[in-house]
Amino acid sequence: MAGPRYVYAVCRPFRAALQAQLTGVAGAPVGMLGHHGLVAVVSTVPELDFAEEPLHAHLADPQWRAAVVRAHRGVVDALTAVTTPLPLRAATVCPDDSALRLMLETHGAAFTRALDRLEGRVEWNVDVYTERQPTGMSEEAESFVSRLHELLSRYADESCFHDPQDSMFFGAAGRAGHTVLNASYLVSRTHSEQFVELVDRLKGDACGLRVELTGPWAAYSFTRENDDDEGSGESAGAEEFAGARREKRTWVS
Repeated sequence: MAGPRYVYAVCRPFRAALQAQLTGVAGAPVGMLGHHGLVAVVSTVPELDFAEEPLHAHLADPQWRAAVVRAHRGVVDALTAVTTPLPLRAATVCPDDSALRLMLETHGAAFTRALDRLEGRVEWNVDVYTERQPTGMSEEAESFVSRLHELLSRYADESCFHDPQDSMFFGAAGRAGHTVLNASYLVSRTHSEQFVELVDRLKGDACGLRVELTGPWAAYSFTRENDDDEGSGESAGAEEFAGARREKRTWVS
């Protein structure tokens, strides 16, 4: 059936089967379109909602946007179980298959470079919280956070920090807490078990801090190509998936 193509990710051809009856945005079934050694994972979505003008209007609605991101993440999560996907931005839509092939043709070199770098790797996210204000973190806590990052980085090919501002949460007994570390680590699947075990061991040294590990995820935080062609930045930024990865947080544009 003709209609706009919603694009979740780009990957290389793979043989493993996706989840039975996997659906994505707007409840649409998920399919694949191959072109020059790359595969776009897509759904056909209704033009009434996903043509350029109505899509722009819908994206102004936080609830609609959040639902799209959750469905987008669900498909990317399913892909991560069977291959290494390069997630594209939420609400990446091509008007038809010809436009989708053109996108793969135009940005194929950048997509291939990114897939080469991410092959066999997943993203793990580590948050550290304190019940004190960020400006009131003790020297002991600051030392723990620094040591934690240093040790985890030994198992990671890359790491990055996310802005912890406005990251207050309410924990046990309704007490407010604040993020003092919000970091992502790109870790090979072969080292992931050691990475997780290290986090578990280090929690015991957390000196009153709360340490939270989430993952494994697709490499949302590491998909931008520094040497990409200008204007070809379709890769997903980590900020738009912050709420999807951590259910207590809100999707932001």
